[in-house]
Amino acid sequence: MSKELEIEFKNMLTKEEYVKLLADTQKTPISQTNHYFDTPDFQLRGKKSALRIRQIEEHYECTLKTPAPAGNYETTDKLTSAQAEDILKGKQFDAPEVRAELEQLNVSPAALKLIGSLTTYRAEIEYAGGLLVLDHSQYCGIEDFELEYEVTDEASGKEAFFTLLKEKAIPIRPADKKIARFMAAAQQY
Repeated sequence: MSKELEIEFKNMLTKEEYVKLLADTQKTPISQTNHYFDTPDFQLRGKKSALRIRQIEEHYECTLKTPAPAGNYETTDKLTSAQAEDILKGKQFDAPEVRAELEQLNVSPAALKLIGSLTTYRAEIEYAGGLLVLDHSQYCGIEDFELEYEVTDEASGKEAFFTLLKEKAIPIRPADKKIARFMAAAQQY
């Protein structure tokens, strides 16, 4: 288990911008799938929180994101494939640290339902003391492209991120979190 503070900056990209940035990095994206959960009455969304199981090949982790003064807190449990399968099928919620945080939010793990899944092709690059992430995501018949910058210091991270956008001549296009984009699309789907 781990609990970390997540500070990130995001910007939507066009497909052309994504392709160019990806070519500049010379990285091959890896595939990951996020499986999103909430209660039928969206208790987590109402608390500005989000729950997912992320699958990268045969590796699984369950992460709960909750608001922090700057960014989000992420509580994560590593899962076996059997544990992940049980949660995905609504059988048993065997992610102890996430379960404890859900109970702090007064959200019953038994009430959680799988809302749907989003697949991302991700390339990560160390950049100016942070992690630059290029994402190509597919969900609900939608395809989008995004640039993320994950940092530990909000002020210096913001400056580095907006300097990069300016250097690459990429317009500022605010980006909602993936789960927000997914949920909006899922409601229309």
